[in-house]
Amino acid sequence: MIEVQGKTMKEIIFVTTNKGKIASAQKELTNINVLPIEAELSEPRSDDIKEIAKQKVLQAYSIVKQPCIALDSGFFIEALNGFPRAYVNHMLDTIGIEGILKLMSGVENRACEFKSCLAYYDGEELRFFESKSPGSIAEKRRGSDNENSWSDLWYIFIPRHFHKTMAEFDKEAFLVYNRVKEASGMKKFGEWYSGL
Repeated sequence: MIEVQGKTMKEIIFVTTNKGKIASAQKELTNINVLPIEAELSEPRSDDIKEIAKQKVLQAYSIVKQPCIALDSGFFIEALNGFPRAYVNHMLDTIGIEGILKLMSGVENRACEFKSCLAYYDGEELRFFESKSPGSIAEKRRGSDNENSWSDLWYIFIPRHFHKTMAEFDKEAFLVYNRVKEASGMKKFGEWYSGL
């Protein structure tokens, strides 16, 4: 716990090397002090993001020996039987978003969704906070770099109820998106953790 303007603020350790995820956590967990610890966590080979998040948070706890969180996300494309699932980084490192666009060339069903799972562990209690963000795949790469971005998929992901990729969003679009989308696993965690 730290004190900010006379109020004590809870702290949580977030073990990740992804600066975008840290920035996102610090923005979403407004009443919790996020302490980033940079450590490379090995990812188990699994399609199940909940299982991966669980393994990551157990590894993270073994490093920091304090309550901590870990996050895993996946991207699921309906027409490709859910590919790339939890293997987003591998897919981005190999075929990239250009490869996805090639695979989707001429495909009518462009439905996809981001799924994420935040795992919390304090040495005894293990909890999961999951969320989904459905949308569709753009016909081509659209948009520009964005400080909110934590994945190249933002150039081709069009959230449900929108006509722009997330990389084309301005501040206004982000405000609307944050109002209409399901609360993120991070937000769900924040509400639960603040009430402890």
